[in-house]
Amino acid sequence: MPAVESFTVTPLDATFGARIEGVRLATIGDDAFARLYRTWLDYGLLVFPGQHLTQDEQVAFARRFGALEIEITPISNVRRDGTVRADVDGDDVVKVLKGNMGWHCDSTYMPVQAKGAVFTAHVVPPEGGETGFVDMRAAYDALSPEMKARIAHLSAYHSLHYSQAKVGHEHKEGSTYSGYGFQVKDPPLRPLVKIHPETGRPALMIGRHAYGIPGLAPEESDRLLDELLDFACQPPRTYHHHWTPGDAVLWDNRCLMHRACPWDMKQPRVMYHSRIAGDQVTEFAAPAPAHA
Repeated sequence: MPAVESFTVTPLDATFGARIEGVRLATIGDDAFARLYRTWLDYGLLVFPGQHLTQDEQVAFARRFGALEIEITPISNVRRDGTVRADVDGDDVVKVLKGNMGWHCDSTYMPVQAKGAVFTAHVVPPEGGETGFVDMRAAYDALSPEMKARIAHLSAYHSLHYSQAKVGHEHKEGSTYSGYGFQVKDPPLRPLVKIHPETGRPALMIGRHAYGIPGLAPEESDRLLDELLDFACQPPRTYHHHWTPGDAVLWDNRCLMHRACPWDMKQPRVMYHSRIAGDQVTEFAAPAPAHA
């Protein structure tokens, strides 16, 4: 009989996340993958050192979790010709890279929120450029009973137009940046408390794309969302991954937020992102009715 494929799971120093060693993602067998999937649901974030996945291998691994919303795309300040983009206000790509430095979940501004993502490091700066993650399940669990009751039936709109405008990126027609997500004109409305469709655990659903809680004045909505964000993003609910080329991470977008950390943008940073599509039933949020 063939040897049973195994891997080690070492929890991170946080309320979530684990380091996985002893497995090659490009060739992982079905039984080991089934265990890995369960481990992912438990921990929310899995870190795989030294994988050095090719783009095709990354896409093939991500597909094992479901259909892909984005097959693979660079998250990078390096142009196709190899030159590094200047850190200037007029560069649309730089603006989006800086926007991604705010805590968020992927595709909450789309009708169907993403399920998760596979992210790999190819070129990393000597300092900075970490990726931060925060456990929104533990954040919800730590809320006071009074706050849980206050937000139980509240929702917020989610918009990339809104979040990018806050960092000075008013997307305009004809922009040199393709701007995935900018095509959504009517923002979806999502509950502040999300129930994970596979684990049943509640989690806060907030972040930089969220705004305009119906029933609250804009100032009150902003205060509440800021209060929840500040509360959530505290140790031991946070983990910042210091990248080494060849690292891969897998995160559950339905219960974690993430952000890029600043770095000297004269230094190249090249990452590749594969986004796993959310379920059309559990992650769908129809555009909300027109609102003031």
